[in-house]
Amino acid sequence: MDVGVIGLGRMGGNMAARLLDAGHRVVAHDPSAEAVASVEAKGGVPAVAIAELIGLLRPPRAVWVMVPAGDATEQVVIELGERLEAGDAVIDGGNSNYRETLRRAEQLRGKGIHLVDVGTSGGVWGLSEGYCLMIGGEESVVERHRPLFEALAPAADAGWARVGPTGAGHFVKMVHNGIEYGLMQAYAEGFAILRAKDAFDLDLARISRLWESGSVIRSWLLELTSRALAEDPDLQGLAAYVEDSGEGRWTVQEAIDLDVPAPVITHALIQRLRSRTERSFADRLLAGLRRQFGGHAVRPPENGPA
Repeated sequence: MDVGVIGLGRMGGNMAARLLDAGHRVVAHDPSAEAVASVEAKGGVPAVAIAELIGLLRPPRAVWVMVPAGDATEQVVIELGERLEAGDAVIDGGNSNYRETLRRAEQLRGKGIHLVDVGTSGGVWGLSEGYCLMIGGEESVVERHRPLFEALAPAADAGWARVGPTGAGHFVKMVHNGIEYGLMQAYAEGFAILRAKDAFDLDLARISRLWESGSVIRSWLLELTSRALAEDPDLQGLAAYVEDSGEGRWTVQEAIDLDVPAPVITHALIQRLRSRTERSFADRLLAGLRRQFGGHAVRPPENGPA
């Protein structure tokens, strides 16, 4: 079927390629001419502007948006709302906040345009392995776009599902990412304990590979841990600075709003924030307090006063 794809970054470009491999006609647009050319080389139809992309699609149109959450998505959806027609559908496959999704859906609904929200997981491996798609939207509209979901998922009958009405897809993906934070933190802490046991001279890459078979903690994240440790056993090529996409924060805030205790996810988020603090004032104050009340020794700053 016809589909427009706006946003050809690491995920959007790979999703466009997977759709083309499945025989769909993809009209592609991105601010990067190089990204558009890459999809064109695989058989996609290039569009230099959103208006052109819409003109190249047969109604009822389906436009899949894969741009960063926030203002970028807002601006694209606004323009699509101005140019699409009643019966057309906007598919937001990015990490939008579900509350923003509900607002945008209401705005588009007034023009007869559908909004389908798709929480998308799979990262850079989605091209070869397929994507997990958590879909929110009207049942009939989701069903109309079934061929797209079947093409992007690991299998036609697995890895995609309508999880609820509009907004539900992004809500489920938000919680999915919160869980991901907790799992990653647990692996990171566990391997840090193993590494600290100098007496055993443990091979962390070998242990991670061992755990991949039969262990109750085996997972794809563990496989990626094995890969990372095999490439750089001491991780010397990485800075201890961990970003967050925002979905962990939203998950924690939602847990607070719903009075649901979520200590693991919350701690994992705080640890990411902590990773960005160099020569922490809070830690220096803790050291100062120990010296004040107990006369404990303190260390001078390594690089002078901060």
